[in-house]
Amino acid sequence: MFEIPRSSGVQLHVTSLPGGRLGAPAYAFVDWLALAGQSWWQVLPLGPPDRHRSPYRSRSAFAASSHLLAAPQAAVSRAEEETFRASHSFWIEDWERLAGGRRALHDQIRFSREWSQLRAYAAERGVRLIGDLPIYVALRSVDQLAHPELFKGGAVAGVPPDSYSSTGQLWGNPLYDWPALGRRHYRWWTERLRRTFELFDLARIDHFRAFVAYWAVPSDATDATRGRWLRGPGAAPFRAAERELGELALIAEDLGVITPAVTALRDRLALPGMVVLEWAFERSAHNPHLLENHRERSVVYTATHDQDPVAGWWLKLDEEHRELVSAALGAAGISRRERQWGFIRYAFSSPARLAIVQAQDLLGLGSEARMNTPGTARGNWRWQLQAGALTPALARRLRTVTEQAGRLL
Repeated sequence: MFEIPRSSGVQLHVTSLPGGRLGAPAYAFVDWLALAGQSWWQVLPLGPPDRHRSPYRSRSAFAASSHLLAAPQAAVSRAEEETFRASHSFWIEDWERLAGGRRALHDQIRFSREWSQLRAYAAERGVRLIGDLPIYVALRSVDQLAHPELFKGGAVAGVPPDSYSSTGQLWGNPLYDWPALGRRHYRWWTERLRRTFELFDLARIDHFRAFVAYWAVPSDATDATRGRWLRGPGAAPFRAAERELGELALIAEDLGVITPAVTALRDRLALPGMVVLEWAFERSAHNPHLLENHRERSVVYTATHDQDPVAGWWLKLDEEHRELVSAALGAAGISRRERQWGFIRYAFSSPARLAIVQAQDLLGLGSEARMNTPGTARGNWRWQLQAGALTPALARRLRTVTEQAGRLL
């Protein structure tokens, strides 16, 4: 069983670094995290994004985006080619064939080189990397084109109507043919997880509830209202991967409307779930995001990439909820910047083993720094950190909060 020590970290996608790629800004951020006493750097998916820059609609579940490279023209040797082909034989030939030939291969080798060096540098400084694993692949992705037998026809992915949307969300991703995957002993999923743990020390698996039941929407639908629940594979893909890879260092993204069956699967697999403090101030004794309901085996976030940074969220609260937040933080009458730190201290006080704060929340930024607004295609995934914004003084303050919360390793 993979156990996370009591610790903390910062979520900042690679594209949100100054310049939006690897190289010197990434190493500088690792140095800042180490100075700030942070043990984790969490990023979003690294795959080639879609035309709207979404990393959750990637052309490949295995390949990394060439736009992240610091040195996209770096030389690649024949020996590196041979080694990479041998180590990634399950997917690299399909990627090379369908995504641009030898240049596509060389970009993956360059990424592997740059990422491996960065990961080793981070490990030397006590910083580990958390990745993000979207459950679905994009429509007409290399994965679907190369393995059409693993996907269902006639329906696409989405989520049903809820309090946020009367028509639900029509994602449009192809759905897995789980019986077909099962007949192949879930090899595709095992290889995908193998690739994930080659890149990361820990990974969040998105939309975990779909392993219990997923919302299937007819392919010709214009919204998600006509969908229906279909049964997922349960623990089987995870058990198949465990037999080959050993323990799986995963976080279950169990947000939204979660049924007892989803909770039971998460606990059966001994995976930590997620709680989000922006959702902690609803008047319900059973709200899992309430601080008093947090479990030790979980990860607490101030907010996720799909939400407003805390400063923007605060401005949109009604007076009743502002009073609830202020009372919880002991923050009545204090400045905006101090309120941000009160929220961070509140998150770090959670019994959850791991606490993650968005970089935007460290800086007290508002809605202008939001990464993504679900249900909208344009204007997302664009925020970047200004060079020098994460100062040594800010690092020292975060280190103090971390130490006071017993999260300094």
